[in-house]
Amino acid sequence: MEGLGRRVLVAAFDGWNDAGEAATSALGVLRREGAYDEVFSVDPELYFDYQYTRPSVSLDANGNRMLTWPAATILRPARSRRGTQLWLLTGVEPARAWQAFSGELVDVALREGITGFVSLGSMMSDVPHTRPISVFAGSDSEALRRELGLERSTYEGPVGILSALSFAAEHAGIPTATLWASVPHYVAGHTPSPKAALALLDRLEDLTGAVVPRADLAAEAEQWEASIDAAAAEDDEMTEYIHQLERTRDTWDDPEASGDAIAQAFERYLRRDGDPKAG
Repeated sequence: MEGLGRRVLVAAFDGWNDAGEAATSALGVLRREGAYDEVFSVDPELYFDYQYTRPSVSLDANGNRMLTWPAATILRPARSRRGTQLWLLTGVEPARAWQAFSGELVDVALREGITGFVSLGSMMSDVPHTRPISVFAGSDSEALRRELGLERSTYEGPVGILSALSFAAEHAGIPTATLWASVPHYVAGHTPSPKAALALLDRLEDLTGAVVPRADLAAEAEQWEASIDAAAAEDDEMTEYIHQLERTRDTWDDPEASGDAIAQAFERYLRRDGDPKAG
């Protein structure tokens, strides 16, 4: 894909941008199924509030205690291949100095010769779990929207770190796109959401032309959907509510309405849950 080039940085962050852990789960599949080398990791002292995002302690293979600090890390593919390759940016949404944080990471991306930036996010929305997961694919670049058939968001309001990074990348001359999966809001007890993670990876492959692994997400998505079906079968009100969402979604799936409907759902979510401390 000429629009994003052959070196595409894909980003996902824990926190407000990650309903149902769909975005970080999708990036986790890419990381586990590929071979990557660490390029850069930010200094956590500069960007994280440890009372909000605490370090964690664990035991290594020898039983020694290890302390792991919040991080944001860029990873490059360990082996060069033909076609589009995906770099990864993974981490925790920072608590402070977002402009410096974004600038530092974009500088590293430029040094790596990154030609495109794609952010992965997920949002709680009024959608049924029984239908395909909607993915809003957008860009602030008119040329990229025209070339890749992306939407233009008209949202105004609070944003997460993905927006700050996208603005910094665009300002530095790196074309950017964003993918947001709509996760049914009534499935909070069924997290993570492999069906939404799978939808993000499917759309990422379409967008970039890269070969994107899915691991066992298809089977996990079926199990996830079946577990919600079982819970709904014991709750008449929930069953009826899901039927209402299905009827609405089927109306949205009309080709003339679907793009606007997904965009409106995205904007409703941001206006409703726009507190960056949420999630």
